[in-house]
Amino acid sequence: QVHLVETGGGLVQAGGSLRLSCAASEAIVSTAWYRQPPGKQRELVAVINIDGDTVYAALAKGRFIISRDNAKNTVYLQMNSLKPEDTAVYLCNARRGDSDWWGQGTQVTVSS
Repeated sequence: QVHLVETGGGLVQAGGSLRLSCAASEAIVSTAWYRQPPGKQRELVAVINIDGDTVYAALAKGRFIISRDNAKNTVYLQMNSLKPEDTAVYLCNARRGDSDWWGQGTQVTVSS
């Protein structure tokens, strides 16, 4: 079982920034950030593989940056120019082969 722990969420004013971290208990190949706004379905934010290749959802392009430190088994999500609609529980998902694991999530709240 791969354990994932997300940290870095909190309350921030519109236009501000946060950096989320996803720490894994062991090496993983691909990691994605998802988010689930209140009353809405879970949606993909960004993906990064072990080589550093990235994919961004439209909502993240130009504002968010996903990165990783393989030595620390940690993936980051730098969130800039935050808007109230970014308010959500942000979750980390890790994949290796045909297996995947989820973290517990971290709450991000953006005030007007």
